[in-house]
Amino acid sequence: MSATTPSALQQRGIPDAWRRPLAVLVLLVVALLLLYRQTALGMVTIWWRSGTFTHAFLVPPIVLWLAWRRRGMVAPLTPRPVPWLALPIAALGAVWLFADFAAINAVTQFTLVAMLVLLVPAVLGWRVAREMAFPLGFLFFCVPVGEFLLPQLMDWTARFTVVALRLSGLPVYQEGLQFIIPSGQWSVVEACSGVRYLIASAMVGTLYAYLSYHSNRRRIGFIAFALALPLVANWARAYLIVMIGHLSGNTLAVGVDHLIYGWLFFGIVMLAMFLIGARWAQPELPLVPPPRDPATASTAAGVGAGWAAAVAVLLAIALPVTAGVLLRQGHSAPIPALPAVPAEPGWADQTVPSDAWMPDFEGANASLHQEFTGPDQVGPAKPRVGLHLQYFRDQDYERKLVSSSNAVVAAEDKHWAVTGRDQTEFAPVTGGSVTPVPVLTTQVRASSLDAVTAPRMLVWHVYWINGRPMTSAWQARVRGALERLQGRGDDAALVLVYTEADELAPQRLQLFLRQHWGAIDAQLRRVRDGGAGAVRSPQGAPGAASGSGGSSLPGAPT
Repeated sequence: MSATTPSALQQRGIPDAWRRPLAVLVLLVVALLLLYRQTALGMVTIWWRSGTFTHAFLVPPIVLWLAWRRRGMVAPLTPRPVPWLALPIAALGAVWLFADFAAINAVTQFTLVAMLVLLVPAVLGWRVAREMAFPLGFLFFCVPVGEFLLPQLMDWTARFTVVALRLSGLPVYQEGLQFIIPSGQWSVVEACSGVRYLIASAMVGTLYAYLSYHSNRRRIGFIAFALALPLVANWARAYLIVMIGHLSGNTLAVGVDHLIYGWLFFGIVMLAMFLIGARWAQPELPLVPPPRDPATASTAAGVGAGWAAAVAVLLAIALPVTAGVLLRQGHSAPIPALPAVPAEPGWADQTVPSDAWMPDFEGANASLHQEFTGPDQVGPAKPRVGLHLQYFRDQDYERKLVSSSNAVVAAEDKHWAVTGRDQTEFAPVTGGSVTPVPVLTTQVRASSLDAVTAPRMLVWHVYWINGRPMTSAWQARVRGALERLQGRGDDAALVLVYTEADELAPQRLQLFLRQHWGAIDAQLRRVRDGGAGAVRSPQGAPGAASGSGGSSLPGAPT
């Protein structure tokens, strides 16, 4: 039998030196999450609605478990607050504010997690933070980032699959992410990119490496292996799914079942990864707690430093939110409509058909859709050139010009497919030497018809950011945030032109933009400066179609 004394119970509980700092830390964490609740809730919303990041729900409990495992290493230490860490926390808050104005989710969420991590050394001290380095670092897996890899991963998957099919003796015709084999047509979509496998494997592999090895070299090596394996496995999975569909006469692996096969395949790959990793696993080293810190000379001084750190940190996290509220006071004038762009000599304004093609951009305050026919030198049959404008003001996370969900053709579009992308430029005709305007070019074709006879289009577009044309998405976001912080608003627009793809299509779009850019830019500036709606044709008249609707050309699938 054994007796438990009151002193023993006191030692098993929270040490006296830890009670106040832990309470302060919890209060600051709660305050941070409340002040930045939109960012925190946005992160959780992405976890919930996106299968790519559902695993992030496991990160907070795993972090708490990892911290609990190391409680014996920090219990002998005395918390020593670091008040000056309020400065880098304030700097992170400034970055958050800038990214919030630019509506960049990944940056705002990353800075929020970084502020959470810095709260630990600010309140508990550097020694405690060093002992908890891995749990604190693991918290960054909460940030739902990685979808920017989608285009590259999809391209790699398509290339590998096509090469593997050709090596298997199958003839393949490929256009971008679409390819045709004798038994049917296939395309690489977001679910085939492997980004879900890659992100989940990175988190699981990092945790496994930390728990299974104590050599940094082995840990880094296993993490690299955990990143490479899902990529190669996904390429093999895509090839096998196409082969199963081909050999079964397109009765297997062509619908939802091929996604099921994918997750089953991923489970087998993860099991193989753990079995391989276990081959070099190292026995866990016993935790040796550091010697207990000697009692501080002045308890009052320690308490004073703790309160000073708490107040400084609270001010640092509250200042960016307060500044954001003040800078956002007042909204710009609403935009009733966009003025029509007049046709230049040699061009004729045409009625926009009801089934005219529309890009997959959403959330604009106002939009304009016009079509023109040009002079004979850009096509004997005078093919049309479509002009599509979308104007954005008072943008936020759900409604912004530059967004992963806004694209010329969405990845999930069932009617149209992208076959190529590039960049070019044109020089506006303004009577003087001017800087060429860069534009992004996209080749598009109807995806549900035969690749040879399917309607095709050439699309050029550029971002108009408060009077400045840009093609870089991140530069457009940064420029928009700077304009907004300087009190000049966040007015931005999409300028997009398209035409039927033929050998004269580039010259046709080049000529149209050279002659019309001055009028387009002038109309957008008029809207920005408050003159929207001054010139507007009735709905349905030539050059006055606007809004969002169909997504096809005459004769294309709808």
